[in-house]
Amino acid sequence: MRLKTSMLVLLLAMPLGLFAQSIELRGTVKDSIGNPLELANIIATNKAEGTLESYGITDAQGRYKLELAVNTTYELKVSFLGLKSEIVDYTVSENAQDDTKDFVLVSDPNQLDNVELVYEMPVSVKGDTIVYNTDSFTNGNEKKLGDVLKKLPGVEVTDEGEIEVDGQKVSKVMIEGKDFFDGDSKLATQNIPADALKKVEVLKNYNEVSQMRGLGNDQDNIAINLKLKEGKKNFWFGDITTGGGVGDDAFRYTVKPKLFYYSPKGSINIIGNFNNTGEVPFTFRDYFNFTGGFRGFNQRGGTSFNISDGGLGFLTTQNNRANEIESDFIGANFTYSPSKTWDLSGFTILNDGRTNFINNSLNTFINGGVSQEFNEVSDQRNQLGMVKFSAVHKPSTNLQVDYDVLAKLSKQTEFSDGTSIERFTDPDGNFVEQIDNVDQSKENSPFSINQNLNVYYTLNENNIFAATAQHLFQEEDPFYNALVSQQPFQSVLPLTTEGQDLFNVNQDKTIRSNKLDAKIDYYYVINNKSNINLTFGSTLSRQDFNSNIFQILENNGREDFENSLPDPETGEVASLGNDVQFNFSDWFLGAHYKFKTGIYTFTPGLTLHRYGIKSDQAGSVTEDNQWLVLPDFFAIAQFAQSKRLQLNYQVTAQYTDVSNYAEGLVFNNFNRLFRGNRNLENALFHNVNLNYFSFSMFNFTSIFGGVNYSRRIDPVKTAGVFQGIDQISSPINNTNFVDETYGGNARFSKTFKKFKWNVRGNVSWSDLNNVINGQDRNTKNFTQNYQTSLETNFKEAPNFEIGYNYTSTRSDNGFTDRTFVTNRPFANMEVNFLKGFTFAADWSYYDYDDNDDSTDLSNTYQFLEANLYYQKPESKWEFRVQATNLLDVDVISNNNVNDILISNTEYFVQPRYVIFTVKYNL
Repeated sequence: MRLKTSMLVLLLAMPLGLFAQSIELRGTVKDSIGNPLELANIIATNKAEGTLESYGITDAQGRYKLELAVNTTYELKVSFLGLKSEIVDYTVSENAQDDTKDFVLVSDPNQLDNVELVYEMPVSVKGDTIVYNTDSFTNGNEKKLGDVLKKLPGVEVTDEGEIEVDGQKVSKVMIEGKDFFDGDSKLATQNIPADALKKVEVLKNYNEVSQMRGLGNDQDNIAINLKLKEGKKNFWFGDITTGGGVGDDAFRYTVKPKLFYYSPKGSINIIGNFNNTGEVPFTFRDYFNFTGGFRGFNQRGGTSFNISDGGLGFLTTQNNRANEIESDFIGANFTYSPSKTWDLSGFTILNDGRTNFINNSLNTFINGGVSQEFNEVSDQRNQLGMVKFSAVHKPSTNLQVDYDVLAKLSKQTEFSDGTSIERFTDPDGNFVEQIDNVDQSKENSPFSINQNLNVYYTLNENNIFAATAQHLFQEEDPFYNALVSQQPFQSVLPLTTEGQDLFNVNQDKTIRSNKLDAKIDYYYVINNKSNINLTFGSTLSRQDFNSNIFQILENNGREDFENSLPDPETGEVASLGNDVQFNFSDWFLGAHYKFKTGIYTFTPGLTLHRYGIKSDQAGSVTEDNQWLVLPDFFAIAQFAQSKRLQLNYQVTAQYTDVSNYAEGLVFNNFNRLFRGNRNLENALFHNVNLNYFSFSMFNFTSIFGGVNYSRRIDPVKTAGVFQGIDQISSPINNTNFVDETYGGNARFSKTFKKFKWNVRGNVSWSDLNNVINGQDRNTKNFTQNYQTSLETNFKEAPNFEIGYNYTSTRSDNGFTDRTFVTNRPFANMEVNFLKGFTFAADWSYYDYDDNDDSTDLSNTYQFLEANLYYQKPESKWEFRVQATNLLDVDVISNNNVNDILISNTEYFVQPRYVIFTVKYNL
């Protein structure tokens, strides 16, 4: 470890010797009467070579600073929109010291030259828009949009491919003002070619409906618009990559077509990814989270009611790693404007993912002293499809009508072969080891269609109306089968045992949902600093839920069950079938008042709700109606254009859907049964968030920090009853439980010369309650994650990034207190050599420890990836040798602690392989 520490210190010290000798020129820019000019541009151009060497943007005090090399004469250009630019020569001698130079700009009636000059800047700020000139930040080795965005000040790209600006997620990505797959940031960062980009526009306080801008609180809405290079317009561009190679076990292949066409009338995007190299272009989670651009309904109304999906609880890959991953993905997106008043768009996404998991888990159940070793091999397949069509009609500046329809269809299957080894001590003190062979299969073919209609009408400058109607139809048919050697749930399931060597248990289930959301908003604009918003609307939902459990006998007979044996805890007889009709309604009337005073903006609000719940099951009807008044409050202190403090408080009433109300028993797994509770009531959530944002163009420093607090009153909890490893759980509330969660996160990044330093941290503490075997259980969790890194961005010199990540999770539930720690140093490098060659490598070291001397669950492993590229200058062909998992890691570890058990799992990952690829740029 000492050697690793010494190497890390050496790498951190390397940048200190890479700075060229330079001076710092500081000063101010003011207007003719002495007022400081914020966001004035200063460009330093090498007079001999004509190249841009340094630039700066003034802060609120009009200050700027430039880094200038010695022995160089510069042309300094100072500009501000509406004022006359000033151009002066400035020479830095060999022995020059840091200097100061002030500028005064006078008015200029001709502003066109200034606009043109602004666009020469690497970064320019115009109101709520930040414009980045990408060539000023890239070094030529970037392959895709994500590589470019990571190098822009104030912009981050997460490991999941999402874009963040000032710590906030970007909600929409556009190219030339046209939505790219309805703004999905992951598809954009991973597929849009870097060499097609000219500028990146960050649009803050974004609202795509012109009538609605400034009426609500759009501070959390950020969009990115990508401007293309001139040669990329009105022509097809993109690239096609294909390749293959060998690994330790199989032939590896990859095929990636990416084709784009943009013109003033419309656009076409076609992206594909077919591979068995472990790359996952579109995950199962992406599918269910992909909204297709649909807006959230009545977000500040205070109601939380969502139709849950009937997902099969599939395993997800660990950092896109599993024993075997094969993906086939194709997507097409179009936009078309047949006239000035019509905009049409749509997309199609098809994905076929096949994954093989090999997992070995050790589960320690907190109650009863039972442990379980579970070794499983599973094959999963997700066939996913989405189609969307959108139309926007703007017959005048006062009227806009939007219509969207999104259809989703998928087929999910899983087949697994496992061995469960249960170990416990019986009442006589004898040690027992019970082995159960478990084969499971799951199938589901969910379908949904979502339609959305929005109408925006401006009566006059003081009266604006907005109407929304949204309908969701969703149908699912998950089927579950378990073939086990040990009889499960002996006291609950009346299984036939005579003549049965194996128990073949099956479950049919169907859920059909219809949900209609509709509301009308009226805005009365008092003046440019205040408005009143009145909202009237409703949410109406009906769900039909049907399920039954049956046994297939070894003589191919079928046995259906009406009721189970009495529950040993309560004596109640639980049905093994469900036939439930569940209705939910929410009628609401809300009022919000937004006003500005000085640097402050306040938006207090109240919403009156009339909720109704009705469930009809087993010949019995249960109804519950209530009135609630839910407050919310939003406030902003805008200290400067890129510096603000934001407070958000909201009370939310949470309601669950039919899956928690259906009282018949439902299989979730071979050793887990679930039954609903028709007497559930709503929970009340109090949420407070305080966030600080700051981005300085003066010193290119980005700071984001936030704290949050959540208090959940009567939350829906899961009460569990255990018999060995068999669990029967049910949702409950009215327990007087109060769950509390505290959290904090911070991020700091600073760009200086060709270096960027990043620091971020997240902490969370939770105090949660549950009921296990009739006893209250309190669990306290404390999670910490910290990361720091330093990266370079030279045009010619080798570039590198080095960093360190620390993660710690502690869980104390009164029976056990465990802490899991992962230390991860990482590094990557990129070197250009000879003429046209680039070598890149990415290394991560994982040191995992459960900090428990009684177990031996610690694990260390390293991942090393390397790529060698060759592209002759000005050539359209690129050749690459890609090596993955060079250190041939077999297994990675993960852990989980909850109220029920402590779980440690080993995941087998794809072995080492090497492939050769060829890419052709159109």
